[in-house]
Amino acid sequence: MSPRTGYQYLEPQALARVANLSVVARGVVEGFIAGLHSSPYKGFSAEFAEHRKYTVGDDPKHLDYRMLGRTDRLYVKQYEEETNMRVRILLDTSGSMGYSHDGKLTKLQYASYLTAVLSYLMTRQQDAVGLTTFDTQIRLDMPERSSPRHFNEMMRHLEAITPGERTDVAETLHRLANRFKRRQLIVLISDLYDDPDEVLRALHHFRHRRHEVILFHVLDKAEIEFPFRDVIAFRDLETNERLQVDPAYVRDAYVEQVEAFIETYRRACAEARIDYVMTDTSVPYDFMLSQYIAKRHKP
Repeated sequence: MSPRTGYQYLEPQALARVANLSVVARGVVEGFIAGLHSSPYKGFSAEFAEHRKYTVGDDPKHLDYRMLGRTDRLYVKQYEEETNMRVRILLDTSGSMGYSHDGKLTKLQYASYLTAVLSYLMTRQQDAVGLTTFDTQIRLDMPERSSPRHFNEMMRHLEAITPGERTDVAETLHRLANRFKRRQLIVLISDLYDDPDEVLRALHHFRHRRHEVILFHVLDKAEIEFPFRDVIAFRDLETNERLQVDPAYVRDAYVEQVEAFIETYRRACAEARIDYVMTDTSVPYDFMLSQYIAKRHKP
């Protein structure tokens, strides 16, 4: 796949900066993903993916003779290969993900860029990537595939996503954990605006079923630092409720609660052997990803 993408959420400049991260699917998770599959490639499976033209050296048993009869040309049937990894990206598209304090990048857009670059790097290595988006319900559910055609479809769906309804992170994760029978790497990208105890129980559900988990916790910088000075009316993006606040009276308590909120996830994820990555939308996603991978590679 070429870095000249034409996809909204796949920037050539960012791909150039993470070009040395072709090991992302190995380097990030090699240490804890080993054993999900007993061998890197097991040849052709039973699941047909697409055709390509025959080239010298291809195994003749994979020739499609029906295509030969229709087109008078040789085509080989390509199948989804068994890969080292099956990756499922769970993208929170609830209303709160549509927030942006400075009017530039919303949390959902940031998360979409991250989803795109991770999918690109993994697909390039023949890892099978699936995408599930959700708010109170599952809105998109694409199975794990490793073909360029599947990646193209994933990017098109990603570009059409808009913030949805209320958050129901925990219940959605429980439903998915019950449904995913095959061990895989779960990548959750969310602002985690739900009861932390319930969300953590749902993450434990994945671990109980022997999935590996990486959690990207995405917030807006203003949600962390609360930079507001004048009396302001806040609107809940999920309930549309409004609340007028004098920042001078609530800032200290607010910041303390946010820090506790983040620390709860950081500590609990460490105990559950879940990789927890906290970031905000002011940090370039490719830089954040590079830092994370560098940390994973430290001896």
